[in-house]
Amino acid sequence: MPPGGRSKVPTREGRKMRTVLLLGHDGMGHGDAELGRRILATFFRKSVAIRDLHAVLLYNAGVRLAAEGSPVLTELRQLHDNGVDISPCATCVDHFGLRDRIAVGEIGTMDGIVDELNRAEKVITL
Repeated sequence: MPPGGRSKVPTREGRKMRTVLLLGHDGMGHGDAELGRRILATFFRKSVAIRDLHAVLLYNAGVRLAAEGSPVLTELRQLHDNGVDISPCATCVDHFGLRDRIAVGEIGTMDGIVDELNRAEKVITL
């Protein structure tokens, strides 16, 4: 396995693609909030199939997903253990008073989020 623990997964061009997941909500879609949280949990369980997922970037209410008590904390920890960077936005974490409750990943800056987006070849926004 190459450095960083990620295996090479070929794309059509025969090279590795850098995929980033961007979340600004603590659920998926708009409408019923409880349904949004349930389908997001299912999405995260299935997300191990996303080829070359490099990072999950969390901003606004999405930072709640990385906090203690999150309905997707187990899934985010699994992704993190598989080498996926989990990065909740520091400004957002502080806004929601979650600094001491972030349970997975490394709190990052908006500069870091923008940098990840610039380096990504594919961005999935939920």
